[in-house]
Amino acid sequence: MAFELDPFMKSTMLLVVLLNPFLMSIYLLDMIQTLDDRTFNQILTRGSLIATGVFCVFAAGGDAIFQDVLQVRFASFLVFGGILFLLIGVRFAQDGPEALTQLRGAPGHLAGAIAMPFMVGPGTVSASILAGARLPVVWALVSIVAAMSVTVGGLVVLKAIHTRVQQRNVELVDRYVDVIGRASALLIGTIAIDMVLSGLELWARDALGV
Repeated sequence: MAFELDPFMKSTMLLVVLLNPFLMSIYLLDMIQTLDDRTFNQILTRGSLIATGVFCVFAAGGDAIFQDVLQVRFASFLVFGGILFLLIGVRFAQDGPEALTQLRGAPGHLAGAIAMPFMVGPGTVSASILAGARLPVVWALVSIVAAMSVTVGGLVVLKAIHTRVQQRNVELVDRYVDVIGRASALLIGTIAIDMVLSGLELWARDALGV
């Protein structure tokens, strides 16, 4: 398979859109508030390396990883991922960004918590599989690395902006963060329900021929 720029750009942009540094910053809001820039960047880098490794495996192995290796349906992955995000959305609505603090461990273990479920999810895994189908394996991996670099760079910039603004007006930033965090529960819940419905539709199509 020869390299083509158009599918490379489409694959890269799809993954960037799904990862969405702005939405990711909402998921990681409590970490952005409480960790210093250096610690946050180190944890973010480790988490992104874990996610990149997972994406590369799926890009190289394709959907066969679910069917032949794990021997599960991709629809099950969609449904469970949707339920997980729905629970997160409910916690967001009740407690705001602080809700996610209880879902994570000590800072040394936060890298895995960033990778799952905030980076590695049904949408991003599907995009990785699609990149592997569109492009030669090497270029699919390059596409994934490029998308992850853009995402991490965006989060680092957003964290730096938050730190500088917070130093000037702590109360205003805290009030804004709490409102945005709770409002984002609607978006998180909507994404979650859509994932569950997509999984059920895929299951019905495969099992019932609907």
